[in-house]
Amino acid sequence: QVRLVESGGGSVQAGDSLRLSCAASGGTFSRYMLGWFRQAPGKEREFVAAITRSGTNTDYRDSVQGRFTISRDNDKKTVYLQMNSLKPEVTAVYYCAAKHTILTIPISTGLDAAAYSVWGQGTQVAVAS
Repeated sequence: QVRLVESGGGSVQAGDSLRLSCAASGGTFSRYMLGWFRQAPGKEREFVAAITRSGTNTDYRDSVQGRFTISRDNDKKTVYLQMNSLKPEVTAVYYCAAKHTILTIPISTGLDAAAYSVWGQGTQVAVAS
């Protein structure tokens, strides 16, 4: 089974940018739908972005649309989350997740955390006001 390790988090000022990376090892990377989720203190884990196996389809939660971009490099077995114009409200631990699938499935499947079978340990993003 694939293993995931996030990196790239840190403490930044409002308006700054960060690029999170999630490196995978093991498994067949191209057979996994990938997602980013986040969890702030006292809050439930929530969907941020998802990307299909080939990278041709993506989806985002409304509040990050236009500011965050998810992408993947199947040769490097890495999924990225580019975050621009950061606001204090996005402060959270960010997790990447993988869902194995051989068949083509709708991107909507990747919006639910319960659909993912593999999770990374998370990387902290803190945005100061």
